[in-house]
Amino acid sequence: MKTWMKTAVALGALALGSQAAIAQDKTFTISWWGYNGEKLNANIIEPFKKMCECEVVFETGNNADRLNKLKIRGGKGVDVIFLTDSYSQIGIEEGLFQEIDRAKIPNVEELYDLAQAPQGNYGPAYTIGRIGIVYDADKVDPPIGSWNDLWRDDLKSTISLPGITTTAGPIVVLRAAAHAGVDPYTQTDEAFVAIEEIKPNVVKNYNTGSELVNLISTGEATVAVAQDFTMASMTAAVPSMTWATLSDGDIATLNTINIPTGAENVDLALEFINFVLSKDIQQTEAEQGVDAPVNKNVELTEEQAKIWTYGKEMIDSLNRVDYDKLNAAKPDWIDRWNEIFGS
Repeated sequence: MKTWMKTAVALGALALGSQAAIAQDKTFTISWWGYNGEKLNANIIEPFKKMCECEVVFETGNNADRLNKLKIRGGKGVDVIFLTDSYSQIGIEEGLFQEIDRAKIPNVEELYDLAQAPQGNYGPAYTIGRIGIVYDADKVDPPIGSWNDLWRDDLKSTISLPGITTTAGPIVVLRAAAHAGVDPYTQTDEAFVAIEEIKPNVVKNYNTGSELVNLISTGEATVAVAQDFTMASMTAAVPSMTWATLSDGDIATLNTINIPTGAENVDLALEFINFVLSKDIQQTEAEQGVDAPVNKNVELTEEQAKIWTYGKEMIDSLNRVDYDKLNAAKPDWIDRWNEIFGS
């Protein structure tokens, strides 16, 4: 009897050990940009690895490259993918992502409405930003208070615009159309007449955040259309740089997490998304200057909040972009833009 019991215990231990080994052998693959790697590893990856008892590997790169890789692989190769909303819309249209059962990510209920389902039943947003106008308050008078101010005569050769292939670039076309009082999708000629009219005010277009910061720090540009994540670097270089309060509102930019159609670990992917959306993770990421929070329960001091798109009042004031229409129009816009500014 004792021999049988010893054998049973040994077999049970072997089975448990085998299950643990299987868990450890499971690999969870994340596709993201790779910025703030040390903080993201400490705040998200290491705690999640303990939860899932799995290995975590990464595919890094810009939006376009990573989305293209996923397309070439037929939606396989990664379990979750981080993208800006303009690129996740492309992935949705091309059938690369699966719909998400929000009952399995309960923390989504804690998010601002804008972030819960920004593109239908696909991935939620885990952070939010905005596109607006920045200017050097010591050199620009009167202050900028509207998108229409970009066409002011006193701003000749002072403005830096984002390149048309950047996230913020197509927003300039939308605002040019609004300035002209036309629909950018059906009256494109008129929208680009307004782009022609702004050209004398443009000193240079930029394609990266670091390029913009350099233009501001050297004084080559004193006004720019920018994303808010560049603000901290710009104010560090030029303390008088100011985010304009626009009567016609800033533009919302959302970073989303989606599950590709060929993901091998869907349950883990849902667990990971829920983890990233939790109040504790969102609080830590915001406090450490990694990402703006979309969880409504995050509370920041005035000092912590000043670099972020934060709080219900600010988030409710943002304008959304119809990326379905914008992405369809973008190839034509790129050609027209390059005719004006050069490729």
